[in-house]
Amino acid sequence: MTGADDAALPAQTEVAPTDASGGPALLVESKELLVLAQQAGRFGIFEWQVADGAVQMSPHLLTLYGLARFDGRYDSWLRCIFREDRVRLTNLIEAALADRVREVEADFRITRGDDATLRWMEARYIVFYAGADRGPSRVVGINVDVTEQKRAGIQLRVFADSLEDRVRERTRELEEEFRARQKAEESLRQAQKMEAVGQLTGGIAHDFNNLLTVVLGGIEGIGRQISNLPESPATARIVRAKDMATNGARRAAALISRLMAFSRQQSLAPTPIDANKLVAGMCELLRRTLGESISVETVLTAGLWRSFADENQLESAILNLAVNARDAMPHGGKLTIETANCHLDDAYVDKFAEPVVAGQYVLIAVTDTGTGMSPSTIERAFEPFFTTKEVGKGTGLGLSQVYGFVRQSSGHVRIYSEIGEGTTLKIYLPRHRDAAAAGGSRAEPLPASVMHGDASQCVLVVEDDDALRAHATEMLRELGYRVLEAADGAAGLALLATDAGVDLLFTDVVMPGGMNGRQLADEAARRNPELRVLFTTGYTRNAIIHHGRLDAGTELLTKPYSFDELASKVRQLLDT
Repeated sequence: MTGADDAALPAQTEVAPTDASGGPALLVESKELLVLAQQAGRFGIFEWQVADGAVQMSPHLLTLYGLARFDGRYDSWLRCIFREDRVRLTNLIEAALADRVREVEADFRITRGDDATLRWMEARYIVFYAGADRGPSRVVGINVDVTEQKRAGIQLRVFADSLEDRVRERTRELEEEFRARQKAEESLRQAQKMEAVGQLTGGIAHDFNNLLTVVLGGIEGIGRQISNLPESPATARIVRAKDMATNGARRAAALISRLMAFSRQQSLAPTPIDANKLVAGMCELLRRTLGESISVETVLTAGLWRSFADENQLESAILNLAVNARDAMPHGGKLTIETANCHLDDAYVDKFAEPVVAGQYVLIAVTDTGTGMSPSTIERAFEPFFTTKEVGKGTGLGLSQVYGFVRQSSGHVRIYSEIGEGTTLKIYLPRHRDAAAAGGSRAEPLPASVMHGDASQCVLVVEDDDALRAHATEMLRELGYRVLEAADGAAGLALLATDAGVDLLFTDVVMPGGMNGRQLADEAARRNPELRVLFTTGYTRNAIIHHGRLDAGTELLTKPYSFDELASKVRQLLDT
C-alpha cells in the first residue's frame, strides 16, 4: 500500500457515528492533531498483520523512510533496514514473538529510499496475540527518527564529569571527540566498501557463473570422452590442456565466491555445529595441506556450546586461516586451533564501530608462530584485494572471505598480532541455544556413474541463457532422463500444461519476462503438488534467499555446478 489514508490506524478502531454535538468536526480535528503530532515528534505509525505479512505505514512514516511508494509487505519493509542491522532486528522480533512479549522496543538504522542516507530509528511496538494457541496476530507501534539524538549522544559522551582542570579536561574531550569521529568515519567507509563490492559482485556474478558453468561443463564433457580415444602423445596433450583449463576455471569460480562472501551475498545453509568435532575432523586435512614443517595442535574445550552457522563455510574459513598461517611461517612453526565458550559484554562490544551484540559466543582461535602483522596491516587485513604477499602469491580475498562469512553469521572476528610474535585470529559465532538440535552429517554427492535415471523420468529445464540451457539439457539426457526445455517461466508453464509426466522442475531463479524462478515454482506446485523443484542461481540476492539464508524447504544447486553435482542432486530429489 502507499499510505493514502491520513494516518495508519489500528484495525479495530471504529469511527463513532455523527451526532448533533459536533462529532465529525472533532474527528477531523483529531486526525489533524495526529498528523501534526507525527510531524512535530518525527515519528510515524506502523502496523503489521503477522499472519499475512501485510504492513501499513502512516504517510509521515513513509516520508521518514524516504519512500514514495510502498507495496505493504513485511519483506519490503525489512529491505529498508540497513544490512548490518537486519539480522539482529529480525532475531529480536522473532524471539519476542516466540516468548509472547507484550511490548517490544528496538533501535536500528534504515537506508532511506530517496537518497540512500542512513538514519537511526527507535521503535516501540505492542503485540496482540489471538487464537487458541495465543499466537501473534498483530503488531502496532511507532518508529521515531532519533538520528539527531544519536549524534548528540556521541557528543555528550566526550563531556567531562569534573570541571576542576578545564584545560586538561577540554583536551581529553577533544581527543574523545576525534576518536568518536574516526569510529563513525570508519563505520561509514566500511559500509561504503561493502556496498561497492556488493554492487560489483552482484552485477557480474549471475552472468559470470553462467559462463563458468558452461566452460566447466564443456571441459568435463571432454574429460568423459578422452577415455574413448586411443593412447597417444596427442591424447596426453589433450589431458594436460583439459586439466589446465579446469584449474583456471575453478580459480575464477573461487574468486567470484570469495567476493560474494565478503559482500555477504553468499547463500548460507546454517545448522547447529559442534566446533570441537568439526576442528578434530579437519586435522588430517590441515596436516596434509600445511606440510611436515608445520605442526598442528588443537586445544578443545570440554562442554563446548553449539554454534549455528554454515558448516561448509566455517571449514573454508578455518582452512583459509591455516593457509595464511602457513605463508607467515616460511621456515616452519606451529599452528594451534583452540575452542572455548565466552561472553562478550557491553564494555567490549561498545569499542567497535560495527554492530556487535553482547552475549554468549563460541570462540574458535587460530594461532601461528609466524612473522606477525604491524598495526597498519591489521587495520587493512580484512579489505578485499589487500595482501602483503608477492605478486602472484595471493588474491587478498582469504581474510575478507572469513570476515564476510562471520559477519553474515551474526558473529565477530578480531586479529591480535605483533611483529615477530605470531598472530591469533579469533572467530566468535553466536551460541545456539536449542540444545536438542544436532547438526546432521553432510552427505557427499555420489558419482554420476551410479546416479543415472531412465527415460521414464522427465525433467523440465527452464533457463533463459541459451548456452547454459543447452548444456544442462545435454547433461540430463546423458544421464538417461527425458528432458523438456523452456527459455522463460511462461514457456515452462505451457509445457507443464501439455505434458503431465514432468517429475522435476529444474529452474534458474533470475529470469526475464516478468516471472522469476520462485514464481514459476509456486504456480507449478499449485498445479501439481507432487512436482519436485530444484533451483539454480549464480547470484544469491534473489527470491529464494532472505537474510543470507535459504528459504525453508528450498533445494538449490549453485552455479557453477558439475556433472556429478547435478546428477546427485536430481537423483536425490527424485528418490525422495
